Amino acid sequence: MRYQGPEGPGELRAELTVACDGRSSVVRREAGLKSREYPVNFDVWWFRLPREGDAEFSFLPRVAPGKALGVIPREGYDQIAYLGAKGTDVQLRSRGIEAFRRDVSALLPDSAEAVATLTSMDEIKHLDVRVDRLRRWHADGLLCIGDAAHAMSPLGGVGINLAVQDAVAAATILAEPLRQHRVSDRDLAAIRRRRVFPTAVTQTVQRVLQKVLLGRLLRGDDPTPPAALLGLVDRLPWLSVLPAYFIGVGVRPERAPAFARR
Repeated sequence: MRYQGPEGPGELRAELTVACDGRSSVVRREAGLKSREYPVNFDVWWFRLPREGDAEFSFLPRVAPGKALGVIPREGYDQIAYLGAKGTDVQLRSRGIEAFRRDVSALLPDSAEAVATLTSMDEIKHLDVRVDRLRRWHADGLLCIGDAAHAMSPLGGVGINLAVQDAVAAATILAEPLRQHRVSDRDLAAIRRRRVFPTAVTQTVQRVLQKVLLGRLLRGDDPTPPAALLGLVDRLPWLSVLPAYFIGVGVRPERAPAFARR
């Protein structure tokens, strides 16, 4: 790895470099690894709102024609994900902070005081949502995992889950080859073979949700789920376990290898 530091250029040598630098990975770009891109119809704008004491919250999204909003509770504040049509960041910012506060207040009517604390569009961070997957996750001496190998949609918040699972799989497969100083192309390819199926399944589900649910919402249609679906879940409440398991555990959970357990 060559780098430019305050004292000039330098070089770090290692048997293996693992790229964990996200969806805009500099490492994978410089390595020339090719990816397959999938269409995305929405972007996300992130910001914080103060939360007083133990105020109640819900993970359920707040929706209205053309936009949606999710609330993620953090220590002392709420992290807000505002969803809108892709390619509208310039338009949203040109309307100004007052118009943005009105849109958010319409979705969070009980948080008007918190929304009023937003003073500038500089506080609103734009995420250009991408969904892609590398055709090959490795090169000689290099392995990409997490979003560097497969950028995930923020739907469901599963990107971090897959990234950690990739890391556990990589540790399990590579620990012994690294000890013996014989990491081979076959070893690196084995990680993609193990992790590409759960990645592809998760991305496919995200793309279906994006098209079926977000597509209707962004077109301005009524985003309420079909009555038949709501009725089925009401009659068979155990069905709600399936999306919870999919989000929380995943398609192929990884277990810590024996050498890493206490």
